[in-house]
Amino acid sequence: MKISIITATFNSASTIEDTMISVSGQDYQDIEHIVIDGLSLDDTLSHVRKYPHVAKVISERDEGIYDAMNKGIAHSTGEIIGILNSDDIYSDKFVLSKVAKIFEDPLVDACYADLQYVHQQHPDKVVRTWKAGRYRAQSFYWGWMPPHPTFFVRRRVYAKVGLFNPLLKYAADYELMLRILVKYQMTVRYIPQVIVKMRSGGVSNASLHNRFRANKEDQAAWRVNGLQPYFFTLYLKPIRKITQFINR
Repeated sequence: MKISIITATFNSASTIEDTMISVSGQDYQDIEHIVIDGLSLDDTLSHVRKYPHVAKVISERDEGIYDAMNKGIAHSTGEIIGILNSDDIYSDKFVLSKVAKIFEDPLVDACYADLQYVHQQHPDKVVRTWKAGRYRAQSFYWGWMPPHPTFFVRRRVYAKVGLFNPLLKYAADYELMLRILVKYQMTVRYIPQVIVKMRSGGVSNASLHNRFRANKEDQAAWRVNGLQPYFFTLYLKPIRKITQFINR
């Protein structure tokens, strides 16, 4: 069962090597690693091309990170597809083996796990841990979402529900997972352990202004799917995320 990993890059030379080592060091062998680059001006591609495990490298202008992810999915051939950002790493060499084990059940459409935010310059230093917990039918309505870098999906899911909505600049990952789990009610499994380490300071969390923008798009994600969020989704989730930003 082939697992395709999509990594979108743009001027990622300072972190991409860690990502490459993380994927190449997995004990699971049937991996297709695809790198979609937005015409980086630094040494990103020279770092990427040092690793023979990489199946495809595409470097061209794109319309942002979600457009790049869509390209990667379109070029992938694996039965299972995951997204690993260019500054993220897997927690250990057994991650993809654990993911593959979950998908041995043909009824499982997607899976997710826990994530650790780590220091930008020192990825061995944990800032905080995101314990996702088990998914329940009402989870999204209470402001919950799974950590997207830990979210793996069968190819058939993308074929049915579509790809990322690039019109959402900050919350396309949230909208896609909402679409998969709430609108289409796909079967999902939870891996109760950390499988990804994410450097703190991503696009949607880079500033308080961006956090407000992301929360506004979170609400738009419900509307575009014809869903009505509860009070807690509209108000409690933004308050919780802004508090996390201030306290990080």
